[in-house]
Amino acid sequence: MISVNERAYKLIHKIEKDSEALGLALATLPNGSKVVDAGINVQGSLFAGKYYAEICMGGLGKVSFTSESYGDFWLPGVTVVTEQPVLACMAAQYAGWRIDLGDFFAMASGPARALALVEDLFTRLEYRDHSSVAVIALEGRRFPTVEVAEWIARKCRVAANNLWLVVSPTASLVGSVQISARVVETGMHKLMELGFDLKKVVSGFGTAPLAPVAADDLLAIGRTNDCVLYGGKVYYTVQAADREIEKVIEKLPSVASRDYGTPFYQVFQRYSGDFYKIDPLLFSPAEVVINNLSTGRVFRAGQVNREVLKLSLLGGGN
Repeated sequence: MISVNERAYKLIHKIEKDSEALGLALATLPNGSKVVDAGINVQGSLFAGKYYAEICMGGLGKVSFTSESYGDFWLPGVTVVTEQPVLACMAAQYAGWRIDLGDFFAMASGPARALALVEDLFTRLEYRDHSSVAVIALEGRRFPTVEVAEWIARKCRVAANNLWLVVSPTASLVGSVQISARVVETGMHKLMELGFDLKKVVSGFGTAPLAPVAADDLLAIGRTNDCVLYGGKVYYTVQAADREIEKVIEKLPSVASRDYGTPFYQVFQRYSGDFYKIDPLLFSPAEVVINNLSTGRVFRAGQVNREVLKLSLLGGGN
């Protein structure tokens, strides 16, 4: 049995040894839980974002840096590869755990979710981790308190001193990297919502541009989402019947959404900041390619939207 927490813990050791060079800060709470500051009171770094994303994927994905050309402009970008897309993307990376305790709020992703099992998703995945250590990634701008750490540790059924919490705000170098590195996961989630059997996905490969760090977290939510929705490209290999792919391929890219075509920050404002009013079909990569290993056929839908990317990331579209 693959343990996403044990694999992520190995990556934690790497950043622990190299925290100063990575622009990170480490702290230990009175109960023994460890907190990694990845952008609140420190600068963070692009390489710290790479590690953050790989930790989120439970050590089952690799993130590297590239550049993306869009004709008259270019942006740095990330490439993500996983040979265990269900475990890496859905059992670990997916930000499916909403932690709201008192005045503390954060969206939680990472392998600790596979210990807590508070999401219905894990019944569908038929996976649970068995580990004495838990690693959780929190997207937010507040440090978790002892009370928050204790609560998470209880949910994960681990001792508090075996809990690692990695925290990063959206408007940070780490935030930009880790959100763009969700490009494969975003497509996997869309496949699941469309009824495709995720167990038939063999591998995932994706690229997305990196958002310039915004002035605040709300603006950063807009920019980072646009990197995936309008610049994200994914390539999946699957073992399935062609008709199963034909049924979903045109609905997979973000262009299938009624809310497609304007920077995400504007869409967010249109619905008064209510994510749940946004068309769920929007949350997917811009372009999707699927190679069916069973038949050799290749399916493709969607395309990168250079105009919206330029407006959002370089032209004040936020």
